[in-house]
Amino acid sequence: MPEALAALEEAYARRAPDGPAPVIGYVGADVPVELLTAAGARAFRLTGDPDAGSGTGDRYLGLGVDPAARSVLSRLLAGSYGHLDRVVVSHDCEASLRLFYALRELRRVEPGTALPEAYLVDLLHLPHRTTARYNRRRIGEFAARLEAWTGRPLDLPRAVAAHDERRRLLAAAAELRRAVPARLTGRQFLAVLNAPLPVDEHIALLRRLLDEADRLQEHPGRRVFLSGSDHDTPHVYEAVESEGYVIVGEDHSFGDLSVTDPIGTGDPGASGLGPAGLGTGSLGAGLGAGGLDVLAEHYHRSGPTAHRATAGERAAHAAAAVKRCRAELFVAYSRAGDEAPAWDFPAQRAALDVPAVLLERQEYGRADLTALKDLTCAV
Repeated sequence: MPEALAALEEAYARRAPDGPAPVIGYVGADVPVELLTAAGARAFRLTGDPDAGSGTGDRYLGLGVDPAARSVLSRLLAGSYGHLDRVVVSHDCEASLRLFYALRELRRVEPGTALPEAYLVDLLHLPHRTTARYNRRRIGEFAARLEAWTGRPLDLPRAVAAHDERRRLLAAAAELRRAVPARLTGRQFLAVLNAPLPVDEHIALLRRLLDEADRLQEHPGRRVFLSGSDHDTPHVYEAVESEGYVIVGEDHSFGDLSVTDPIGTGDPGASGLGPAGLGTGSLGAGLGAGGLDVLAEHYHRSGPTAHRATAGERAAHAAAAVKRCRAELFVAYSRAGDEAPAWDFPAQRAALDVPAVLLERQEYGRADLTALKDLTCAV
């Protein structure tokens, strides 16, 4: 295995941040991580653990909430992530919002839990100008809160440029997986994308990975596009790929949906991020007001996830993505407690020209592949 891929796999397997503080854990696809980097913090996306119990999370959130959120709460209460200075939660789905409320109330009524302060970034995705204004205000409030936490102005131009470079490199890595045969498995791509590293270290390893691309193994299995619930752990990918399939694309926020278009050009003088866009007053001398506009627009139009897009939008996205990935099979995965993806499946199946199957009410981190195997035998 190439050294860079091995290093990314190792970092992904740790599933915990290392290195200097401050570390800000975050939950949800809508947290503007560029602002965390601009504040000089380590941004660490919190994930659950299907192999550990979630009894405490079940107690406070109830069994009707997505088990991934219940697992995250259980891990926070158990201190499984190590030291976190803050937790930032986005309103990307109902489970994330419920998690935020639980964290806020537990910190208030049970201070002995020693939970970090939680902050909600409440971004919306309706296609309206009023929604865009609402999101811009929320982004500005979050930037001001970060400045209050750190006591210094945010370096947004540099952070945006760094994250855009990482997006560019991740897009190139995604093309390795889409190659025929695939040069990365779905499980490997999750590691490449979600390794919990500081952005500069991540960029360095991604560059090395692309330099070593000719040493990557080929993976000629049946090509699957995976739709539906988020996968914050590799369990389901490993289950699918152990049966001879290779996942070449997906539409959840731990996968291809996070490999978005760049926010700016990487040039501090472009897109309102340079001196002409600098704000004044409470946002500090180093933060561009125009840059916040661009950031708010980027997160406003992100998606389409199962929780915030119409069935028609999801179907159109699925049809285009399946063609781009040259997938042979379409698998919609809907976790118990996360029913929204199953609602999209009829429209997705109608829009596709490849066989499709729904794996519904699946246990967290598990996959009953009977229907997939039956579909494979039938085509």
